[in-house]
Amino acid sequence: MVICCLSPPAFHPLSMSHPQFWRDARLPYVESRRAVNSRACYATHTHDTVSIGAVDNGHSTFTCGDASYRLAAGSLVMVPSHCAHACNPDPDAAWSYQMLHLDAQWVHALLAENDGDAALPDHAAVSHALPAYQRFCELNDLLFSDAAHADKESALILYVGSRSWLGLPLAAPTPPLLPHRFQHITALLREPHSHDISLATLADMAGMSRYQFIRAFRAATGMTPHAYQLDLRILHARQLLRRGQSLSRIAQDLGFADQSHFQRAFKQRVAATPGLYQRSGG
Repeated sequence: MVICCLSPPAFHPLSMSHPQFWRDARLPYVESRRAVNSRACYATHTHDTVSIGAVDNGHSTFTCGDASYRLAAGSLVMVPSHCAHACNPDPDAAWSYQMLHLDAQWVHALLAENDGDAALPDHAAVSHALPAYQRFCELNDLLFSDAAHADKESALILYVGSRSWLGLPLAAPTPPLLPHRFQHITALLREPHSHDISLATLADMAGMSRYQFIRAFRAATGMTPHAYQLDLRILHARQLLRRGQSLSRIAQDLGFADQSHFQRAFKQRVAATPGLYQRSGG
């Protein structure tokens, strides 16, 4: 059942258009965001977390691999770590949404502790069940509140352990697991200064022409090699911003042409400027 006319959670100021982030150093395995009346669009990107999103108002299209799925108010979507995806509002329209990012190892350990079944999904999933949406909103309301961090920790454990966020897998398959020939390449791309490795070098490592390599890599990861490299740099940048490192230093250390280039790439994948992301949250 798709819910088309839900009111946004009470915490949202009606005029808010900039995203808000919540973080707490005492709960380092979780980050949350919320946005109201947003028109920002995302480039295809990944998270190194298990991510759960909720649509409060408006409509959006969620894409993952060859799948394209229509979301409306009350929809809940779960995206596994390192799964290339994008979710954007209708053209010339705004939407309101929330997003919860959970450390994948923390989720794995919690599920194993709870019932022994620690397997994490390797596919994106969507739910239109109203109770699942309401439980998510209750949790996020608490995270953004002044409640004690112990109460927030308990709520997170209960929410994740309940598995109400798992939803149903998309009808179309998400990108397959990386072929063996790409595993050492993606591991290399996660190393510092990997942005200096040329496309020709990567293709040679895979034993392919550049044309064959780009096509095969995009089929396996959902992104071209260059987009994949850039995405990894933005994931690293988020970590450095949370540690308080300066924007100019991050741009230099991660090999961006200049701070403006870094800002553009970051906003395309996080729908917020690096400065706003760093200032928001605990």
